[in-house]
Amino acid sequence: MTSDALLAAAGPAGAVFVPHVHWDREWYEPFQVFRHRLVAEFDRLLDVAESDPSFRFTLDGQTAAIQDYLEMRPDEVDRVSRLVAEKRLALGPWLILLDEFLCTGETIVRNLRFGVEGAAALGGAMSVGYLPDMFGHIAQMPQILVRAGIGRAVLWRGVPAAIDGHEFVWQAPDGSRVRTEYLFDGYDNGLDILLVPEMIGRALDDYTVMTKQRWGGDPVLAMAGTDHAVPDARLVEWLRRAARPDRPIAVATLPEYLEGLPTDVDLPTVVGELRSHARGNVLPGVLSVRRSLKQGMAEAERVVDEAERLAARWSRTSQDEFLNVSWRKIIESSAHDSVVGSGSDETSDQVAARLAEAGQIARAVRDGVLSEVAATVPSSAFFVANPLTSDRIVVASVDVETTSAEVALMAVGADGRRLPLQILGAAATVLADENMAGADLERVLRRIHRRELFGRQINDYTVTPGLLVFRVAESASEAPFDLLELRGAVASAVADHPGNWRVVTEVSPVRSVLVEVPVAASGTTAFTIREAESPVSAAGTDAPDSISNGLVSVRVRPDGTFDLYDDEGLVLAGLGRLVDGGDRGDSYNYAPPDRETLIDTPSRVSAEVVEEGPVRWKLQATRVYEIPVGLSDDPDRRSLETTAMTVETVAELRSNEPFVRLSLSFENPARDHRMRIHFPLPEAAACSESEGQFAVTRRGLVAEAGWGEFPLPTFPATSFVAAGAATILLDHATEYEVVDDGRELALTVLRAIGSISVNLHPLRDEPAAAEIPVPGAQAFGETITARLAVLPARAGWERADAVRHSAHFRSEPLVRRGAAPLGMPMPGPAGGLKVTGGSAAVTAVHHCHDGIEVRVVGMSDSPVAATITGDFRSATDLSLLGDPIETEECPGTLHVRLQPWEIRSLLLR
Repeated sequence: MTSDALLAAAGPAGAVFVPHVHWDREWYEPFQVFRHRLVAEFDRLLDVAESDPSFRFTLDGQTAAIQDYLEMRPDEVDRVSRLVAEKRLALGPWLILLDEFLCTGETIVRNLRFGVEGAAALGGAMSVGYLPDMFGHIAQMPQILVRAGIGRAVLWRGVPAAIDGHEFVWQAPDGSRVRTEYLFDGYDNGLDILLVPEMIGRALDDYTVMTKQRWGGDPVLAMAGTDHAVPDARLVEWLRRAARPDRPIAVATLPEYLEGLPTDVDLPTVVGELRSHARGNVLPGVLSVRRSLKQGMAEAERVVDEAERLAARWSRTSQDEFLNVSWRKIIESSAHDSVVGSGSDETSDQVAARLAEAGQIARAVRDGVLSEVAATVPSSAFFVANPLTSDRIVVASVDVETTSAEVALMAVGADGRRLPLQILGAAATVLADENMAGADLERVLRRIHRRELFGRQINDYTVTPGLLVFRVAESASEAPFDLLELRGAVASAVADHPGNWRVVTEVSPVRSVLVEVPVAASGTTAFTIREAESPVSAAGTDAPDSISNGLVSVRVRPDGTFDLYDDEGLVLAGLGRLVDGGDRGDSYNYAPPDRETLIDTPSRVSAEVVEEGPVRWKLQATRVYEIPVGLSDDPDRRSLETTAMTVETVAELRSNEPFVRLSLSFENPARDHRMRIHFPLPEAAACSESEGQFAVTRRGLVAEAGWGEFPLPTFPATSFVAAGAATILLDHATEYEVVDDGRELALTVLRAIGSISVNLHPLRDEPAAAEIPVPGAQAFGETITARLAVLPARAGWERADAVRHSAHFRSEPLVRRGAAPLGMPMPGPAGGLKVTGGSAAVTAVHHCHDGIEVRVVGMSDSPVAATITGDFRSATDLSLLGDPIETEECPGTLHVRLQPWEIRSLLLR
């Protein structure tokens, strides 16, 4: 442990002060406003550090803060690097202090990589998993840290009441363990000691006595810092005066303090996630406020994952620069005051824009790679690309041109097999019908760019006195088109007929078609739509209130909810019941009015079958609810004034899918309320299990109580949540709760509130922030959408193959028209990297070093035997930071035995 002549090394009954700052990159002010303050604070910090060689500073565990500073002060990089080299400034290891539950595990890994790489450029990252202000911690964090070479963690929130010391061992589901420092009094406990500089000695004595059972014989850790302000420049001098021979004081970085602790003590062990309310608020309401941010995060993560997989498989040029920018924007948005939605409206708008930009960058990469593939497929055909490492049967939606709106069609795969097809409808054949003087025809000709008109290609035209007809199509025919010849023909015709002209632009009849297409893992397959001699028979339905795909069936009830059947009969009844209640809480914590009024019965219901197979089936229910417009003047009552809320729910079945997709859509007409969708269970469930961040976490029906907030058992789920016979597949991180003594599973669809924090909260003892209005968090007038699926799972989520089905549910088919010349032969089906074996989840496939990095997780309590096949000759085990560990030769096939919940990173060359 560091010291100087005046600050002796802390020993028994001593204390270690760790100067630090907690920097929320954006929160109640947007990023650039906070950065202006950051630069001023860090200017002062560097001056203090250089004036006193004994000064140490720990920079909040996130590299982005120093990078944000150096972007404004590039000339200070040498001063920063020098302090890092002298071990007086501790950086990293994260890029951003994230919310661990509102992004995928892959985003967490990239966060750590970006943070360590950024800190390395300035001299190195501290080997401490510093997690000071996250709203709880995921089960797999110890394994993530260990596999990145980090053996220590420091954290505050979520630790159970059973921990009565300042250290414990935190164990992940796979058995990985990290020694963990528990900031039981928060990350600013040293500030109370420093309140009166002349009385620091007495205050430290008092604090030591008050907390002595926590420390035992270890030195007291005094975290000397708080939000958005570096410590006073006189801190070290104050501590020099307060030090005594019998109670030495040291100033250290966080790694130095941890290095000075004894390692031979027997510590208690905590296994799995940390979400207890025992000594720190976990603020669970952030899971459900500003739903659109959670959807934006999931969409950006999905698109960048698709782009990486496609680029690794097909791109002829590196896309890493673009993908790195996309990832950085996603990681920045995952900050614990960003995606959670607890910031100002201005901040939340900026987060939404950043996530949208991340998705746009990744989409450009993805679509660019698909264009490379399209160049190998004739323009008369379509193709499907599968970025996933498992074989799939997808439903491809395409528009095709036909000779008439009534002609029969058939779909033919690249191997010549006929594919199931469903015709949805036909578009109008006349794009434009105009009347004008002959002298104005030149304006029409200016619309033509080479042979493009109205986004289509001119394949033919006729010019007769007073009539000009264009016939356009999606793709150009082989017949040539000469624009100059057309101009001459029109000029000659106008000279002969200068009067009124009619200009008609016609397109061949366009039919919207669904095709069932099998496609190999990491592969592509092409297909064509041809005119058939006889129509394809439709599946149809005998009942106006039900649909079936042969695997599962759905029937709508008079109240607008749904019953779900499988081949053994009724599985789940009354799915999709909506319950709307008041919310007098804030962005951090939900709070129902004391005299609550729940609305769960619609005033009007209608239902109809809108698609009848044989590829896709849809059953739509429309429900109208009369709900209060908001809270009354008394926040413990909802208003007596009501407004109509119309909710459209579509139950959708696709061929070969053993689950029903549900989509909800409504315009939010009210304020200060929460709406949840309920799934009644046939038998009461004793627990729930939800997927998130490389694990499936089992939880009971209650949460551990604490002193700060009421322990509502609302929990996060990322790609699915299971309770009893129901497994709900999700497309973004979602809040859920098992209610009614285990008889229903409820998912939050909307939580509308109007303040970042409220001072007097019925379910929280103290304010979580300033009482700042955020009208945008009411989502008033916004169209709210939700997309999920219900997978029957009588024997549990693993037997129902929820890991694979959830991946397929979240990944919509990538379908494009070919772009090669018409005469080019259609390529055959092609596969690529494939991973099989039980509950093996593949979370990443991307270029890395001189090969392809694959991250695979054993999502099971039992070992998982996975097999990886593809075009590779060797496999190298990697750390989570990408460092090579061990290589084996394995031409084309690699057998991997994953221990329960093991995360494995492999470099395939």
